[in-house]
Parts: sequence; C-alpha cells; structure tokens
Amino acid sequence: MLRLTELRLPLEHPADALRPAIIARLGISDQELLRFEIYKRAVDARKKSSILFVYTIDAELRHEDKVLRRLKTDPHVRPTPDMEYRFAATEAAGTPARSRRPIVIGMGPSGLFAGLILAQAGFRPLILERGKIVRERTKDTFRMWRQGVLDTESNTQFGEGGAGTFSDGKLYSQVKDPRHLGRKVLREFVEAGAPEEILYASRPHIGTFRLVSMVERMRAKILALGGEIRFGTRVDDIEFERLATPAESPAHGPAPGGRTMRVRGVVLAGGERIATDHLVLAVGHSARDTFAMLYRHGVYIEAKPFSIGFRIEHPQSLINQCRYGEKADSPLLGAADYRLVHHAKNDRSVYSFCMCPGGTVVAATSEEGRVVTNGMSQYSRAERNANAGIVVGITPEADYPGGPLAGIEFQRFWESRAYELGGRTYEAPGQLVGDFLKGRASTAFGSVLPSYTPGVHLTDLATALPDYAITAIREAIPAFAREIKGYDLADAVLTGVETRTSSPIRITRDDAKDSDPTSGDMQSLNTIGLYPTGEGAGYAGGILSASIDGIKIAEAVSRSLVVGRAAL
Repeated sequence: MLRLTELRLPLEHPADALRPAIIARLGISDQELLRFEIYKRAVDARKKSSILFVYTIDAELRHEDKVLRRLKTDPHVRPTPDMEYRFAATEAAGTPARSRRPIVIGMGPSGLFAGLILAQAGFRPLILERGKIVRERTKDTFRMWRQGVLDTESNTQFGEGGAGTFSDGKLYSQVKDPRHLGRKVLREFVEAGAPEEILYASRPHIGTFRLVSMVERMRAKILALGGEIRFGTRVDDIEFERLATPAESPAHGPAPGGRTMRVRGVVLAGGERIATDHLVLAVGHSARDTFAMLYRHGVYIEAKPFSIGFRIEHPQSLINQCRYGEKADSPLLGAADYRLVHHAKNDRSVYSFCMCPGGTVVAATSEEGRVVTNGMSQYSRAERNANAGIVVGITPEADYPGGPLAGIEFQRFWESRAYELGGRTYEAPGQLVGDFLKGRASTAFGSVLPSYTPGVHLTDLATALPDYAITAIREAIPAFAREIKGYDLADAVLTGVETRTSSPIRITRDDAKDSDPTSGDMQSLNTIGLYPTGEGAGYAGGILSASIDGIKIAEAVSRSLVVGRAAL
C-alpha cells in the first residue's frame, strides 16, 4: 500500500469526495485504486474562513511501484510502513520457564497492558489492584464528588482503570513510537468497544463512561487467557534478597549499574505472602505509601520535575468561537481545544495541561484532608464549560531539594493548604480570573459557574501556591488572551489546586532504546526482578504513553521468563 499525506479537503466535503481526490492527487484512473482507508484525519483551522480536513490515506493500487517511481520526488507519497504489532520477547524460539508467575501491581493503563501482553504471551500473570472493580470504584468516586465522602482505597486515583478512567480519555502522546505500539493499544481499545474513529482521529479521545465498559472487556480478556486479577488487594511490602552492601546510603541508592537486591515476593495487607521473581510496578503517580516503602528498602529512586497550578474554566462557546469563527457550531468540529505556553519573566514556564473541552473539573484527592483537582470529559464533550490546568513547571533542584521523596511532601503541603482555603469540607478554593489578576478575594460567581463538586469556596488564591507560581500565572493569563481572545474573561473561574500533573519521582530503570527493545532489561537500576512502569515510575504521561510503556515492560519480563534468556 501507499501512504498519501497532506490531502486537503473542505470541512463540509461530501462523503464520497475522498476517492476522486485520491485519484486526482496520484494521477491514476479509478480502476487502479483498489481500496483505501483513512489513517489520520486532522483539522486545519488556521484560516477560520476556510477550515480544512487534512487526511493521511493508505491506498492499495494495481501498479504501486509504477506510481512510486513516477512520484519519487513527492514527499507526500511513500510506501505505507508496517504497523503490525510483533511481540518482541526473544529472537530465538523458546519455551516458558517453569518459574513463579509474574505479578503486576496496579491496573491502570500500564498495568492493564502489561497484564494483557503477558497473558497473550501465555505467562498467566497475577494482577493485584488495591482499589475496586471499575463500576464499584465509579460509585465511590461519585460519592466523593457529590457528598464529600472519600474512600482512600477507591477513588479518582485508585481502582481498576487507573487515574485515566476519570479524565478526558485522551489517546494521543508526544512519545516516540517507532514500533507503532500505540497502534496496538488503539486496536485493543477498539476491540474492547471504543469507536473506530480513534484509529484515525488526530487527537482521539474516549471519555469516562466508554472507558468503564472498555476496561471491563479487557479484564475479561486477561482472565480468559489465564490471568488472575485480585481487587481490594493492597501490596504493603515487597520482599527482597540482599546481594551486596550498597555503596551509598539508601537515600540515593547505589551507583547506577550495581544491582544489590533481588525481588522475592510481595506481602499483602493482612499478611499474605506471594512469591515471585518478576514484579511489574504499575502503581500510578499517587501511590505515595508504595514509594515510601520502596525508598525504605533502598530501591533506586530519583526526584523528578513536575508542575503545579490551578484549573481554569471558560464557556466552551468562547473557545469554539476563537478557534473556529463562523464554523464554531459545526457538528463536524465538535468542542475546540487549545494548547498554550508562556515563559514568564521570573524564568518559570506556564502552560495549559490536560485541556478538557466540554468537560468538568473533578475532585482527585486520594488522601484525607487534602484537595486536588483534575479535568474530565465524556465522549460527547457536551458540558457548558471548557477547563484546563494552568500549571507552572517546578524542579527538585530549585523547589524541593530535600531528597527523592521531597516532591511528595511538597504536593501534600499545597493540597492541605487548598483543603484549608476551601473550608475543610473538600470544597475547593476558587477565584474569578478578574479578581485573581487584581489581587482581591472573590465573593460571588458571575457568568461562569464552576463545575467542581462537592463545590467551590470563593476566596483569594494568592496563598494557594508558592509566590513564584502565582506571579507566573498572573503574567501568563493576559498573555494567553493574546492567543485566545477572552481568555482573561473576568468571570472565568480558577479552582485550586492541580498538583498531580505527573509523578514527582522516577524509579530509574535500565531503559531499552526504541530502536532495539533488547538493549536494556527494563529492571530497576539496583533491583533484579523489579520492573517499574507507567506514570508512577516516571516513564509516562497519559493513557496512551502509559499503555505503550506497559507493553514494553511486558516484553522485557517475557524475555526474562523464556528459557535461555533469563535475566537472573
């Protein structure tokens, strides 16, 4: 097949316009085009008076070589790359070793795909999830949102599906993907009930309610393949065999390259022990108790940068009008999104994060006495407000230099402060943008009503974040208004705080190169048999990238489990 890129058609083109456009672009007859499929479709709205769909097409022709020779200088006509997923476990055939079964801790995107790939490879993984099955978890989460009743083991962060279940369900990523693992993820999602358009939309999303049923079908698939899943099962400890005395203190772990421990099993809440030599750690970015336990044992952990800020809400109609002009109400376009970046005078970068068109701001805490915000959308993206995180980048060197876990304490401090400012009821502190820019407390909502539940308590957000973050955000909002007219709308609402943009730690591993999956064993730098993955380990930033990372980890575990290729 041939891949044709940059095929542009008017927004409201007829459904049958693609075939003649392909024929004309390639200079072939109708009989020569055997079939085609859309690989990608994007929107070009740079000219609001002439919004276009931009297609990438895979076409099967009668005489492909002839067309390629004729168009050899055209950069937009090339052979279609091979995007079929091939299990990268070992170059040589082998039989599974008789070994203790691999264990996966966590059933968010990375754990879900690590478990699925291991099950598809015949290794019958055991998946341990501290939270509940997705439908029960949804009930607990809604109870928090509607009544302010928090279950610390079943909430927006913990439970089947992970934190991404209560999000916009975005399925795109900036990670390099030379093996097209993202395609494998999307195809598994479609098989589990996602709309087929996620295979070709340039910025695909699913939404919470669809994710719930998809996760259930993927769970059933893992079980049918011989996997086992235990919910409400928190891992309180990991058993390690000591191989050598660390060269440095447990605060920083041994020097990279020297492995001093080996995984031997896990200990569950209640005391049950399960032996394993291969432990996939897919716990998500909020498993703070797990991070502390790993640190106590001396597993190699590093502090990493993340971001903090607020959620901002505007009328979705304002964003649509700015992005699409007179086509703002077109059903072909749906709710508009945005991405914004500003480099402030105090050398801080401010950017929009996890923008949710037609969505809601949600309570995302997992600990008592703390307030955390996040954004969520349904598939329809039909709610009245647009929301996004407006966050400021921070670093361990400048902002939390106290060691590998200092970022967690930094998060907790500001989440507790938000709880206090919100009235100690899980209401979130909020402020109108106009008042925030002028440095005065808000007392009443205007034309924009906040979507966060249990509720928003109006106050002054000046003490809800560090001074440098407040200064940078105050500078960024008017700058963003130069790109999106009305972004500094006085009645727009800020809700605090957004602290869990990504993991504040990295459980560093011997990472493999994208071009060679076998170039690294993907295990912890100092612990044999420990495979950190996903957002919690500091190796992903969303559903798709976490899923891709889970696949890579499953392949690494499989290589170790094949006779003759054991990593032990």
